Amino acid sequence: MGRCPSCGEWNTFLEGDALKKSGSPSRAAAGKTPKEAVLLSGVQASEGLRLGSTLAELDRVLGGGIVKGSTILVGGEPGIGKSTLMLQTAAGLGMRYKTLYLSGEESPGQIRQRADRLGLDSKNLHIFAETELGLVEGCLRRLDPEILVVDSIQTLYSPELGAVPGTVNQIKFCCHEITEWARGRGASVFFIGHVTKEGAIAGPKIIEHMVDTVLYFDQSGGDIRFLRAAKNRFGSVDEIGLFSMGEKGLAQVSDPSALFLVEREGSLPSGVVPAPVYEGSRVLLVEIQAQTVPAKGGLSRVYSDRIDPGRVSRIAAVLEKHANLRFSDQDVYVNVAGGIRLGEVGIELPLAMALYSARTGLPFPQNTTVAGEVSLAGEIRPVPHFRRRLRAALDMGFSVFVGPEKIGDEDEACETWVRAASVAQSIQKVFGSAKGGGAAP
Repeated sequence: MGRCPSCGEWNTFLEGDALKKSGSPSRAAAGKTPKEAVLLSGVQASEGLRLGSTLAELDRVLGGGIVKGSTILVGGEPGIGKSTLMLQTAAGLGMRYKTLYLSGEESPGQIRQRADRLGLDSKNLHIFAETELGLVEGCLRRLDPEILVVDSIQTLYSPELGAVPGTVNQIKFCCHEITEWARGRGASVFFIGHVTKEGAIAGPKIIEHMVDTVLYFDQSGGDIRFLRAAKNRFGSVDEIGLFSMGEKGLAQVSDPSALFLVEREGSLPSGVVPAPVYEGSRVLLVEIQAQTVPAKGGLSRVYSDRIDPGRVSRIAAVLEKHANLRFSDQDVYVNVAGGIRLGEVGIELPLAMALYSARTGLPFPQNTTVAGEVSLAGEIRPVPHFRRRLRAALDMGFSVFVGPEKIGDEDEACETWVRAASVAQSIQKVFGSAKGGGAAP
């Protein structure tokens, strides 16, 4: 049509792709050969090829490396260091594989400036700054990379779904298209996704089921960053990666054994207990801190964001029942030095010792540590990897280790292992009294 019937101007019509009508085949199915169902027993299982990055902590969380053809979502709050982590990873992978860093938030000049500041060798790293999905797909066809980093998935948009990026449909559609390309090509993709504190619906939660691995980047009170796997189709979700943020970017914490212990002179303050915790495949020595104060208004509360408040309330109830202590009129505060979140059962006995010490004012003995699960009956149950916890504590200079009476069928004798069958017995052996010391019953 030469003349517009609306404005009367000539030659103002532009040619474009029409949206698909309802019922027409999708773009993903167009041109593909129809497939038939097969028996699972006839499918040949194959072990995915893993690509090692230059960051051992990242490989640890991924289960040993980047699986070829996998899609990985890295989520976290804005400004925590996701782009820095991915730029360091991409620069290292670019030395061995064809790598593309797709940026929708920064220009190539800004990325080059950050790479120079971090001291990265980025001469083999390809950069493409674009947010429209069609142009991105064209670049992928021309370059055909083996590694793709998308920073971030919220910035991509497809004109077919509107011109506003970051909506639910835009994120899901763009993630699906790139994921299908990656599976057909055998390339590995990192998606960066922002998570707000309010948990906005446009965050990466809506695409977790579409990717193979979901990693969350968390931050403690200091410069320590935690990388955890919330979902991993090719490995365990129990591993944790530790990084420290500095002037040269993220540095790996190679020996985190004593990272979360507070160095102090003299005796420990009341309410402080060192404990060996098992995270993934290694033992970390952490410091559990507790404090109790009279409740305001007659209603007691539990303040704990590093340990589940429900677990704190349960251990306090066990101490009320079996150690003759009263917590019902106390506000309980629990913290973990270094900001690491703890969820395994081995922290229950150290938590009980910390609450007892805080309530009675009796300091926990030096060079002593504890580990064990506490039942509602006040019994101390064995915990997994007890021997590794014991060896780690001995290596860190702890001379006394209080734990359960038995750790399984293969028991062993150890001079530093003080056995206790119940919470009351462990309190008796650690503090010398199970009556509650100076606290009111």
